[in-house]
Amino acid sequence: MSHTAKNISNSILGFTVEKTIIDDHGVGRARAATVTLPGSLGRTYEIRTPVFMPVGTLGTVKAVATRELTEMGAQIILGNTYHLYLRPGHDRIERLGGLHKFMNWDKPILTDSGGFQVFSLSKLNKIDDQGVTFRSHIDGSSHRFTPEHSMAIQRGLGSDIVMAFDECPPYPATQEQVQKAMRRTVAWAERGLNFELKPHQARFGIIQGGLYENLRTQSATEIGSMPFDGFAIGGLSIGESPDLMQAMCRHTAPLLPADRPRYLMGVGRPEDLVEGVRAGIDMFDCVMPTRNARNGQLFTSQGKVNIKNTRYADDNSPLDPECPCETCTQYSRAYLRHLFVCGEVLSARLNTIHNLSFYLRLMSQMREAILENRFDDWVKTFYTNYSKHSAVNSSS
Repeated sequence: MSHTAKNISNSILGFTVEKTIIDDHGVGRARAATVTLPGSLGRTYEIRTPVFMPVGTLGTVKAVATRELTEMGAQIILGNTYHLYLRPGHDRIERLGGLHKFMNWDKPILTDSGGFQVFSLSKLNKIDDQGVTFRSHIDGSSHRFTPEHSMAIQRGLGSDIVMAFDECPPYPATQEQVQKAMRRTVAWAERGLNFELKPHQARFGIIQGGLYENLRTQSATEIGSMPFDGFAIGGLSIGESPDLMQAMCRHTAPLLPADRPRYLMGVGRPEDLVEGVRAGIDMFDCVMPTRNARNGQLFTSQGKVNIKNTRYADDNSPLDPECPCETCTQYSRAYLRHLFVCGEVLSARLNTIHNLSFYLRLMSQMREAILENRFDDWVKTFYTNYSKHSAVNSSS
């Protein structure tokens, strides 16, 4: 069953749902859509969802060039407000023409608000209703983020999608602690909306509430009523089990406006992406494919492969026979293992190219399956192939 949504009123972001899969309970869940953004140079960007956004923390997706990201099909990448603020500074990036020009990337960029890093990287931070005072993880210098300052940094970076400044509570946390963070997130979202951004910049609000369904419902109701261009589910995948994370995603996603993009922040196992799409999520990001690539763990259509294992020392077969990326079509498992155990820089590049290619193809396959009304069958096939081989491939 298909469903077409109108463009958001009074929004610079366009969102059209092309197809929605109706579950056994008659509820629309997995969907394929198109997001349109004006872009800073007057060109219109189109993003086909569901989509995975490679993480470019410091203005680079580690180990790969922007040309390679384009070749593997990346549509949008993520930049990190906290890290870019500290180095090289948002004012410098703005003077140099904005983040797109600075890193030579001519497609959309989403920047997070810096909130998660402020709370997770700084051992000493002081939170109050106005904002957060914290010390840099680099040199210990003192800094302060408020909702307005986060917007100012992202304005300087010139990203296409700007995230609201939120408080991400730790896990585990009491309901009282999570409720206090959720209330601050709502107040900070309202303040951030009053800050003027550049004409091309869209805004996303963030839903908090930890693992408490009542708080997630309340947050989704309040944030969801605000005039954001899209909505994100934050505060998950921070220590809880995958089952709890997926359950909270299934609870929260249907509460968000159906006519705007839904983004699940920082969640990135292949299984979690599949379950997120099943729940109705459109956008994802995570450092997992790039970080794990540098550590020798590779994702394939036949499960996870730990390339350092001795079983691959004489394996002349491609890493993933179904993958068309440079790594799989030009190099063997034996060679990839050799590069990794020798600490060669090329190992990080080839492993990253493959892992990102796998993730991007995974999203493309899900989109195609949704559009062709065979998503449920695709999910069954995915789990059969991926789960059956992961344990074998990962063993030493």
